[in-house]
Amino acid sequence: MPDAVGIVLLAAGQGTRFGAAAKMLALLDGRPLVRHAADTAVAANLGPVAVVLGSHGAEVRQALAGLDLQIVDNPAHAEGLSTSLRCGLDAMPETARIIVMLGDMPRIRPSHLASLVKAFQAADPPPAAIVPVHRGSRGNPVLLNRALLASDLASLTGDQGAGRILAARTDVVELEMDAAVALDIDTQAALIAAARA
Repeated sequence: MPDAVGIVLLAAGQGTRFGAAAKMLALLDGRPLVRHAADTAVAANLGPVAVVLGSHGAEVRQALAGLDLQIVDNPAHAEGLSTSLRCGLDAMPETARIIVMLGDMPRIRPSHLASLVKAFQAADPPPAAIVPVHRGSRGNPVLLNRALLASDLASLTGDQGAGRILAARTDVVELEMDAAVALDIDTQAALIAAARA
């Protein structure tokens, strides 16, 4: 699939702001948060899906049972987001375009992912990334062009994602989207609010 877009779903974090419970396993609408994100990634049918696990890995793996995706264990997840991003990218060495999703964003739908791909295909010249924006603020997921970002991504360390790299570049296309791209569940209060919405 030369036109395939890989999806890397980051679900390895410890979720310290959420409390002692495993954030990725917190239930929303009867399903774990990570299952919402993984179901969306698979349903988008864009290409291979890799889920990076770390904290509570065995339990999160069980929550993903039955889905057509690759599980990638990150033994260095405690060192920060950059290690998980690299693990996910390493799992797809042949895929030129990667959508990076976060496991705690349960309202992302396949249509969001398809819109990122469509915007990338329409851009000329090809941008470094397509980044969703809601009310003036950048959100997630993002589509990365590995050809233009390879060296920058390799330089990431600690608890850094691609956001810092993309903020410094001029070849990034922003795409206006709805509030789902800004909703991540970092706290118990955020989970309660999402359930009420």
